[in-house]
Amino acid sequence: MAESEAAYVKLLRTGELQQRVEEARSILEECRLCGRECGVNRLETTKGAVCRTGDKAVVSSFSAHFGEEDPLVGQHGSGTIFFTHCNLKCQFCQNYEISQLGEGREVAPEELATMMLHLQDRNCHNVNFVSPTHVIPQILDALLIAAEKGLRVPLVHNSGGYDSLEALELLDGIVDIYMPDMKYADAEVGRTYSKVEDYPSVNQAGVKEIHRQVGDLTMDDRGIAQRGLLVRHLVLPNNLAGTGEIVQFLAKEISPETYLNVMAQYRPAYKAQQYPEINRRPSAQEMEEAVDLALKAGLTRLDERKARLVWLPR
Repeated sequence: MAESEAAYVKLLRTGELQQRVEEARSILEECRLCGRECGVNRLETTKGAVCRTGDKAVVSSFSAHFGEEDPLVGQHGSGTIFFTHCNLKCQFCQNYEISQLGEGREVAPEELATMMLHLQDRNCHNVNFVSPTHVIPQILDALLIAAEKGLRVPLVHNSGGYDSLEALELLDGIVDIYMPDMKYADAEVGRTYSKVEDYPSVNQAGVKEIHRQVGDLTMDDRGIAQRGLLVRHLVLPNNLAGTGEIVQFLAKEISPETYLNVMAQYRPAYKAQQYPEINRRPSAQEMEEAVDLALKAGLTRLDERKARLVWLPR
Protein backbone atom coordinates (compact mmCIF):
# COMPACT_ATOMS: atom_id res chain seq x y z
CA MET A 1 0.00 0.00 0.00
CA ALA A 2 1.39 3.40 -0.95
CA GLU A 3 1.70 6.16 1.66
CA SER A 4 -1.60 8.01 2.02
CA GLU A 5 -2.71 11.36 3.37
CA ALA A 6 -3.20 11.54 7.14
CA ALA A 7 -6.88 11.46 8.09
CA TYR A 8 -7.05 14.83 9.83
CA VAL A 9 -5.82 16.77 6.78
CA LYS A 10 -9.20 16.38 5.10
CA LEU A 11 -11.00 17.67 8.20
CA LEU A 12 -8.64 20.63 8.33
CA ARG A 13 -9.58 21.57 4.76
CA THR A 14 -13.32 21.29 5.39
CA GLY A 15 -13.24 23.17 8.70
CA GLU A 16 -14.52 20.20 10.66
CA LEU A 17 -11.28 19.90 12.64
CA GLN A 18 -12.07 23.27 14.25
CA GLN A 19 -15.56 22.01 15.13
CA ARG A 20 -14.12 18.90 16.76
CA VAL A 21 -11.82 21.06 18.87
CA GLU A 22 -14.81 23.00 20.16
CA GLU A 23 -16.80 19.83 20.86
CA ALA A 24 -13.89 18.30 22.75
CA ARG A 25 -13.34 21.40 24.87
CA SER A 26 -17.00 21.39 25.90
CA ILE A 27 -16.64 17.84 27.26
CA LEU A 28 -14.07 19.10 29.77
CA GLU A 29 -16.84 21.06 31.50
CA GLU A 30 -18.32 17.73 32.65
CA CYS A 31 -15.64 15.24 31.78
CA ARG A 32 -16.70 12.08 29.95
CA LEU A 33 -13.47 11.24 28.15
CA CYS A 34 -12.86 7.86 29.74
CA GLY A 35 -15.01 5.02 30.98
CA ARG A 36 -15.14 6.55 34.46
CA GLU A 37 -17.19 9.52 33.18
CA CYS A 38 -16.38 11.35 36.43
CA GLY A 39 -18.20 14.55 35.44
CA VAL A 40 -15.57 16.88 36.89
CA ASN A 41 -15.35 20.37 35.38
CA ARG A 42 -11.70 20.17 34.45
CA LEU A 43 -11.64 23.71 33.11
CA GLU A 44 -11.92 24.85 36.74
CA THR A 45 -10.38 22.12 38.90
CA THR A 46 -8.58 18.79 39.02
CA LYS A 47 -10.22 17.82 42.32
CA GLY A 48 -12.14 14.59 41.94
CA ALA A 49 -10.60 13.70 38.59
CA VAL A 50 -8.62 10.45 38.68
CA CYS A 51 -6.38 11.81 35.93
CA ARG A 52 -5.49 14.88 38.04
CA THR A 53 -5.26 16.96 34.86
CA GLY A 54 -7.01 20.25 34.32
CA ASP A 55 -7.16 22.68 31.43
CA LYS A 56 -3.63 22.03 30.17
CA ALA A 57 -1.95 18.78 29.17
CA VAL A 58 1.05 17.67 31.19
CA VAL A 59 3.91 16.18 29.16
CA SER A 60 6.69 14.01 30.51
CA SER A 61 8.82 13.73 27.36
CA PHE A 62 8.80 13.58 23.58
CA SER A 63 11.26 11.93 21.23
CA ALA A 64 11.84 9.59 18.32
CA HIS A 65 11.22 6.20 19.91
CA PHE A 66 12.53 2.90 18.57
CA GLY A 67 11.00 0.54 21.13
CA GLU A 68 7.49 0.50 19.71
CA GLU A 69 6.02 -2.11 17.36
CA ASP A 70 7.90 -2.56 14.08
CA PRO A 71 5.15 -1.10 11.84
CA LEU A 72 5.36 2.15 13.82
CA VAL A 73 9.12 2.43 14.12
CA GLY A 74 10.50 1.81 10.64
CA GLN A 75 13.83 3.46 9.94
CA HIS A 76 13.28 6.82 11.66
CA GLY A 77 11.27 5.93 14.75
CA SER A 78 7.85 6.65 16.14
CA GLY A 79 7.43 10.21 17.35
CA THR A 80 6.20 9.63 20.89
CA ILE A 81 4.73 12.24 23.21
CA PHE A 82 4.32 10.82 26.73
CA PHE A 83 1.51 12.44 28.68
CA THR A 84 1.69 12.58 32.45
CA HIS A 85 -1.06 11.04 34.62
CA CYS A 86 -3.55 8.39 33.55
CA ASN A 87 -7.21 7.47 33.83
CA LEU A 88 -6.23 4.07 35.23
CA LYS A 89 -4.45 3.19 38.46
CA CYS A 90 -2.54 0.09 37.45
CA GLN A 91 -0.84 -1.27 40.53
CA PHE A 92 2.01 -2.73 38.45
CA CYS A 93 2.65 0.22 36.12
CA GLN A 94 6.23 0.27 34.90
CA ASN A 95 5.95 3.99 34.09
CA TYR A 96 4.45 4.86 37.47
CA GLU A 97 6.72 7.89 37.91
CA ILE A 98 4.83 9.44 34.99
CA SER A 99 1.38 7.88 35.29
CA GLN A 100 0.94 7.92 39.06
CA LEU A 101 3.57 10.25 40.57
CA GLY A 102 3.04 13.00 38.03
CA GLU A 103 6.50 13.64 36.60
CA GLY A 104 6.14 16.19 33.81
CA ARG A 105 5.14 19.80 33.17
CA GLU A 106 2.13 21.63 31.85
CA VAL A 107 2.30 22.75 28.24
CA ALA A 108 0.16 25.20 26.29
CA PRO A 109 -1.38 24.10 22.97
CA GLU A 110 1.22 26.06 21.01
CA GLU A 111 4.09 24.19 22.68
CA LEU A 112 2.40 20.83 22.18
CA ALA A 113 1.95 21.70 18.49
CA THR A 114 5.64 22.57 18.27
CA MET A 115 6.52 19.13 19.66
CA MET A 116 4.44 17.46 16.95
CA LEU A 117 6.10 19.49 14.21
CA HIS A 118 9.55 18.79 15.66
CA LEU A 119 8.92 15.05 15.52
CA GLN A 120 7.81 15.36 11.91
CA ASP A 121 10.97 17.35 11.17
CA ARG A 122 12.96 14.46 12.69
CA ASN A 123 11.41 12.28 9.96
CA CYS A 124 9.43 10.21 12.47
CA HIS A 125 6.88 8.07 10.67
CA ASN A 126 4.04 9.20 12.94
CA VAL A 127 3.15 11.23 16.00
CA ASN A 128 2.38 8.74 18.76
CA PHE A 129 0.32 10.03 21.70
CA VAL A 130 1.05 7.84 24.73
CA SER A 131 -1.65 7.79 27.45
CA PRO A 132 -3.77 10.38 25.63
CA THR A 133 -7.31 9.53 26.78
CA HIS A 134 -7.60 12.22 29.46
CA VAL A 135 -6.09 14.94 27.25
CA ILE A 136 -7.90 14.41 23.94
CA PRO A 137 -9.27 18.01 23.91
CA GLN A 138 -5.81 19.45 24.57
CA ILE A 139 -4.34 17.26 21.80
CA LEU A 140 -6.98 18.42 19.31
CA ASP A 141 -6.33 22.05 20.27
CA ALA A 142 -2.65 21.57 19.47
CA LEU A 143 -3.33 19.45 16.39
CA LEU A 144 -5.30 22.26 14.78
CA ILE A 145 -2.33 24.59 15.24
CA ALA A 146 0.18 22.01 14.02
CA ALA A 147 -1.90 21.01 10.98
CA GLU A 148 -2.27 24.63 9.95
CA LYS A 149 1.54 24.85 10.09
CA GLY A 150 2.07 21.75 7.95
CA LEU A 151 1.78 18.64 10.13
CA ARG A 152 0.96 15.74 7.82
CA VAL A 153 2.20 12.49 9.39
CA PRO A 154 -0.26 9.86 10.70
CA LEU A 155 -1.41 10.03 14.31
CA VAL A 156 -1.29 7.14 16.78
CA HIS A 157 -3.70 6.98 19.72
CA ASN A 158 -1.75 4.76 22.15
CA SER A 159 -4.06 4.22 25.11
CA GLY A 160 -4.75 1.96 28.05
CA GLY A 161 -7.95 0.89 26.32
CA TYR A 162 -10.37 2.64 28.67
CA ASP A 163 -11.66 5.38 26.36
CA SER A 164 -15.32 6.40 26.33
CA LEU A 165 -17.25 5.91 23.11
CA GLU A 166 -17.93 9.65 23.06
CA ALA A 167 -14.20 10.37 23.09
CA LEU A 168 -13.47 7.83 20.37
CA GLU A 169 -16.24 9.23 18.17
CA LEU A 170 -14.59 12.65 18.46
CA LEU A 171 -11.44 11.12 16.97
CA ASP A 172 -13.19 9.53 13.99
CA GLY A 173 -11.50 10.85 10.86
CA ILE A 174 -8.64 12.33 12.91
CA VAL A 175 -6.66 9.37 14.26
CA ASP A 176 -5.10 7.08 11.68
CA ILE A 177 -3.76 4.31 13.93
CA TYR A 178 -5.21 3.16 17.21
CA MET A 179 -3.10 1.10 19.59
CA PRO A 180 -5.24 0.25 22.64
CA ASP A 181 -4.33 -2.15 25.38
CA MET A 182 -6.62 -5.04 26.10
CA LYS A 183 -5.57 -5.58 29.70
CA TYR A 184 -8.24 -7.77 31.28
CA ALA A 185 -11.08 -10.07 30.33
CA ASP A 186 -12.54 -10.12 33.85
CA ALA A 187 -14.02 -7.06 35.56
CA GLU A 188 -12.95 -8.17 39.04
CA VAL A 189 -9.33 -8.40 37.90
CA GLY A 190 -9.60 -4.87 36.52
CA ARG A 191 -11.00 -3.66 39.84
CA THR A 192 -8.16 -5.27 41.73
CA TYR A 193 -5.21 -4.16 39.62
CA SER A 194 -6.38 -0.96 37.89
CA LYS A 195 -9.04 0.27 40.34
CA VAL A 196 -11.71 0.56 37.66
CA GLU A 197 -15.17 -0.98 37.74
CA ASP A 198 -15.95 -2.16 34.23
CA TYR A 199 -12.77 -2.45 32.21
CA PRO A 200 -13.75 -5.37 29.91
CA SER A 201 -17.08 -3.93 28.76
CA VAL A 202 -15.69 -0.43 28.14
CA ASN A 203 -12.58 -1.85 26.52
CA GLN A 204 -14.37 -4.21 24.16
CA ALA A 205 -16.92 -1.58 23.11
CA GLY A 206 -14.05 0.78 22.39
CA VAL A 207 -12.15 -1.75 20.28
CA LYS A 208 -15.31 -2.39 18.25
CA GLU A 209 -15.71 1.34 17.61
CA ILE A 210 -12.04 1.69 16.68
CA HIS A 211 -12.26 -1.14 14.18
CA ARG A 212 -15.40 0.40 12.69
CA GLN A 213 -13.44 3.61 12.14
CA VAL A 214 -10.14 2.35 10.77
CA GLY A 215 -10.38 -1.40 10.13
CA ASP A 216 -7.43 -3.78 10.13
CA LEU A 217 -3.89 -2.42 10.11
CA THR A 218 -2.62 -1.38 6.67
CA MET A 219 0.99 -0.59 5.78
CA ASP A 220 2.85 1.09 2.95
CA ASP A 221 5.45 -0.54 0.72
CA ARG A 222 8.09 -0.10 3.45
CA GLY A 223 6.04 -1.92 6.07
CA ILE A 224 5.15 1.32 7.88
CA ALA A 225 1.68 1.49 9.42
CA GLN A 226 -0.64 3.97 7.71
CA ARG A 227 -4.06 3.23 9.19
CA GLY A 228 -5.85 0.68 11.31
CA LEU A 229 -6.03 -1.15 14.62
CA LEU A 230 -3.06 -2.57 16.49
CA VAL A 231 -3.82 -4.26 19.82
CA ARG A 232 -1.46 -4.75 22.73
CA HIS A 233 -2.04 -7.49 25.30
CA LEU A 234 0.28 -7.77 28.28
CA VAL A 235 0.48 -11.31 29.61
CA LEU A 236 0.20 -11.41 33.40
CA PRO A 237 1.26 -14.27 35.70
CA ASN A 238 -1.32 -16.91 36.54
CA ASN A 239 -3.38 -16.04 33.45
CA LEU A 240 -4.88 -13.05 35.27
CA ALA A 241 -5.17 -11.05 32.05
CA GLY A 242 -7.57 -13.60 30.57
CA THR A 243 -5.63 -14.09 27.35
CA GLY A 244 -7.88 -16.86 26.04
CA GLU A 245 -11.04 -14.76 26.28
CA ILE A 246 -9.37 -11.71 24.74
CA VAL A 247 -8.00 -13.51 21.69
CA GLN A 248 -11.36 -15.19 21.13
CA PHE A 249 -13.06 -11.79 21.23
CA LEU A 250 -10.61 -10.38 18.70
CA ALA A 251 -10.84 -13.32 16.32
CA LYS A 252 -14.63 -13.67 16.43
CA GLU A 253 -15.97 -10.16 17.07
CA ILE A 254 -13.32 -7.93 15.51
CA SER A 255 -11.27 -9.65 12.79
CA PRO A 256 -8.94 -12.67 12.49
CA GLU A 257 -6.56 -10.22 10.78
CA THR A 258 -6.27 -8.02 13.85
CA TYR A 259 -2.61 -7.13 14.45
CA LEU A 260 -1.93 -8.35 17.99
CA ASN A 261 1.21 -7.86 20.02
CA VAL A 262 1.35 -10.50 22.76
CA MET A 263 3.63 -8.73 25.21
CA ALA A 264 6.07 -10.45 27.51
CA GLN A 265 7.37 -7.29 29.15
CA TYR A 266 5.55 -7.68 32.45
CA ARG A 267 7.73 -7.40 35.52
CA PRO A 268 6.72 -6.48 39.07
CA ALA A 269 6.81 -2.70 39.48
CA TYR A 270 5.20 0.05 41.52
CA LYS A 271 2.92 -1.70 44.05
CA ALA A 272 3.03 -5.20 42.56
CA GLN A 273 4.85 -6.56 45.60
CA GLN A 274 1.62 -6.06 47.56
CA TYR A 275 -0.05 -8.70 45.36
CA PRO A 276 1.78 -12.05 45.63
CA GLU A 277 0.02 -13.47 42.57
CA ILE A 278 1.60 -10.83 40.26
CA ASN A 279 4.88 -10.40 42.11
CA ARG A 280 6.84 -12.29 39.47
CA ARG A 281 7.36 -12.35 35.72
CA PRO A 282 5.32 -14.69 33.52
CA SER A 283 7.06 -18.01 33.05
CA ALA A 284 8.26 -19.27 29.69
CA GLN A 285 5.42 -21.80 29.75
CA GLU A 286 2.84 -19.08 30.40
CA MET A 287 4.16 -17.07 27.47
CA GLU A 288 4.09 -20.08 25.17
CA GLU A 289 0.53 -20.83 26.23
CA ALA A 290 -0.54 -17.23 25.56
CA VAL A 291 0.92 -17.29 22.06
CA ASP A 292 -0.64 -20.69 21.34
CA LEU A 293 -4.06 -19.45 22.47
CA ALA A 294 -3.86 -16.57 20.02
CA LEU A 295 -2.81 -18.83 17.17
CA LYS A 296 -5.50 -21.40 17.94
CA ALA A 297 -8.13 -18.64 18.04
CA GLY A 298 -7.31 -18.00 14.39
CA LEU A 299 -5.50 -14.68 14.63
CA THR A 300 -3.29 -14.41 11.57
CA ARG A 301 -1.22 -11.30 12.36
CA LEU A 302 0.41 -12.14 15.65
CA ASP A 303 3.60 -10.48 16.79
CA GLU A 304 4.72 -13.70 18.44
CA ARG A 305 8.43 -13.42 17.67
CA LYS A 306 8.86 -10.65 20.21
CA ALA A 307 6.68 -12.46 22.71
CA ARG A 308 9.00 -15.45 22.59
CA LEU A 309 12.27 -13.52 22.44
CA VAL A 310 11.63 -10.84 25.07
CA TRP A 311 11.14 -13.35 27.86
CA LEU A 312 14.36 -13.85 29.80
CA PRO A 313 14.77 -16.67 32.32
CA ARG A 314 15.25 -15.53 35.89
